[in-house]
Amino acid sequence: MSTAVAGWEQFSKKKAATWLLAIAVILGAIATLGSTGIVFALLLALMLTGMPISIALGLTVLTFLFFFSEVPTEAVAMKLFTGIEKFEIMAIPFFILAGNFLTHGGVAKRMINFATSMVGHWHGGLALAGVMACALFAAVSGSSPATVVAIGSIMMPAMVRAGYPKRFGAGVITTSGSLGILIPPSIPMVVYCVATNSSVGALFMGGVIPGLMLATLLGLVAWYRAKKGDLPRMKKATWGERAKAFRDSVWGLFLIVIVLGGIYSGMFTPTEAAAMSAVYAFVIAVFVYRDVPFKKVPKVLLDSASMSAMLLYIITNAVLFSFLMTHENIPQLMADWILGHNLGVVSFLLVTNVLLLLAGNVMEPSSIILILAPILFPVAMQLGIDPVHFGVLITVNMEVGMCHPPVGLNLYVSSGITKMGISELTVAVWPWLLAMLCFMILVTYVPIISLWLPRALGY
Repeated sequence: MSTAVAGWEQFSKKKAATWLLAIAVILGAIATLGSTGIVFALLLALMLTGMPISIALGLTVLTFLFFFSEVPTEAVAMKLFTGIEKFEIMAIPFFILAGNFLTHGGVAKRMINFATSMVGHWHGGLALAGVMACALFAAVSGSSPATVVAIGSIMMPAMVRAGYPKRFGAGVITTSGSLGILIPPSIPMVVYCVATNSSVGALFMGGVIPGLMLATLLGLVAWYRAKKGDLPRMKKATWGERAKAFRDSVWGLFLIVIVLGGIYSGMFTPTEAAAMSAVYAFVIAVFVYRDVPFKKVPKVLLDSASMSAMLLYIITNAVLFSFLMTHENIPQLMADWILGHNLGVVSFLLVTNVLLLLAGNVMEPSSIILILAPILFPVAMQLGIDPVHFGVLITVNMEVGMCHPPVGLNLYVSSGITKMGISELTVAVWPWLLAMLCFMILVTYVPIISLWLPRALGY
């Protein structure tokens, strides 16, 4: 009993110290800073208490509006509803639903078999197949953690059985899974477009070439390390075996054609493409491949609804936060400060990368985009940076953030699959993470990588 009491007292002291620190931050901001400092101090203080980011955003807005502003409550309520009345937001739950049907079904396994038949005989063949399978699955799921789960749960054990070091397999799949948010369709890209009123279709196109380039780069790192370490190679598949693997996976691969082909041809909008992908994924998972029995459909729907509700709740609070910043002219003040200090495009993009990477240490991608995009986007526009290029830059930063501690979602997903600790996984992903950082710099300062395809297609 005395041990339990002592433990509780220690916990209470830590909690009290955290709240005192939060209060000190708020009081310091009120005493020394204007409205800009107060807004961010409130948000930081609430986050220090361990509060979920969505609730912290909402409380920051309400606290500031009630105590430091004269904005009527009716305006807040109106903005709460009108802010999420955007057609593009409906794409998020549809893409989540499609990804869940594909994850619960056998689409990932068939894509892995097809990828293995094509590149399995090269140095590090299974690793290269993993990268290729992640790229293919990313083009139908739109989610990075879903890609890691679907591909990693099959590929990582297979690589260990084939004689690959466990760290090697974990490193390549954890980082390749991040392709899920760069290769379209991408949920974080939709979130960015909602936050900045940008074109979802144009940004999807902008992510194609960078996504393929990053997949190639990650594959080259795997190939080099496998060749250097003399890791196992598979027997070369015959063209008959490749044709069979393609036929088995063609229904899943055809979803890429439906979504991207439909958007690029102008047959339907990205939101309509998301709805089509959800229906198509349901049909092939339940009726074609029959990997998802009818009794599991309610669970898939419930899981999708829970994830969608969580994201939409974050978006709702972020809309209020964006309204607050606009009302207080915070983006304009920041733009004036940057332009007044003669920070050009090069310096601004460098600051943006550093800021996004630092934010990636404490927040997940959707929250970062919803908080920082409305602040940084107006400055980028005044400096003449293309919104598609800026969106791809932010997305690549989010990819890097998902693969490094302490809150990298891919690390935690991989940890659950491999039973490896976060520190061990951090060491495992380092060669591929370094390549991603170099690629991030390339995308930042060579905008044609992101802009060539959208411009070629008339966006």
